[in-house]
Amino acid sequence: MKNKRRKCLCGIINHCYQNTQNGYLLFYDDLDYLVYFTIVCTVSRKHDIRIVGLSLMPDHVHSSNVVNNKKELSACIQEATCLYAFFNNTECNRRGSLFRHRFGSAPKIGDKAARTNIIYLGNNPVERHLCEKAEEYKWGFIPYAISPNPFSAPIVIKEASKALKYAIRCVKNQFNLNKPLSYPLLRRLYRPLDEKENLQLTDFIISLFNVIDYDYTISFFGSYDNMLHAMHCTTGKEYDLNEVFVGKTDKKYAEVTTYLKNSLHVSDIHHVLALPEDRRTELFFDVLKNVDIPAVQLAKYLRLIIKRNS
Repeated sequence: MKNKRRKCLCGIINHCYQNTQNGYLLFYDDLDYLVYFTIVCTVSRKHDIRIVGLSLMPDHVHSSNVVNNKKELSACIQEATCLYAFFNNTECNRRGSLFRHRFGSAPKIGDKAARTNIIYLGNNPVERHLCEKAEEYKWGFIPYAISPNPFSAPIVIKEASKALKYAIRCVKNQFNLNKPLSYPLLRRLYRPLDEKENLQLTDFIISLFNVIDYDYTISFFGSYDNMLHAMHCTTGKEYDLNEVFVGKTDKKYAEVTTYLKNSLHVSDIHHVLALPEDRRTELFFDVLKNVDIPAVQLAKYLRLIIKRNS
């Protein structure tokens, strides 16, 4: 069957959403989120896409974009997803597509539809029990509208360690070249930092690369506080989406990560994802016995297709 003609209108919010192949998990730790985020920000600058909302969920991505050219939007998302898939596949020793080939999009005509969309993006992690309030979810990027460091203490360069100063210089260099941050670079920069500076570097990276047009987003509500109040008072619905949640709560993924790291004595969960399929299948049954998580949700985490009679 031929693909339906893409729905996209210039000059207004277009809600774009993208799922993974077989519903596989997309983001496992901060490195995954940061690699994807810096890719999206650099690619959107290249294609002149105005991002007005972004929500990175463990197994899918939502973005709200205002575009001048439909082809540029498609080119932007295709480039971003292909580049992240390449980085992530290399990291996890896998091949093949990570995302479904065609992303979904829906134009939001009128202020009411725009507000509903913004509320929906903000509350997506609330719906999946990743946080109690939209502004508490780091990868929804909402609190960065009013603060460059909402999840850490301000950086005082005179008091920063040599490792943090070096990390800041490296990140700035990549930003000035309009290049995203890679897994090897991020791992090298974070390794010598303590917990406090780890959080500071994450906030610094997000704030530096961030392209979200908060002024445009907030304009639909009158103020930042009004926007948060609207999110707190309603969940928001998107009737043009066929979004199916699997399992209990996305918090279960963190429980699986902790269990696997402890039981296998690994510090990086990507080492587990890089294991052969037969070994990940063995781990599937082991985790199922020790972590309270639905089988279908665990299969997504381990990027497996488990037969019903397994």
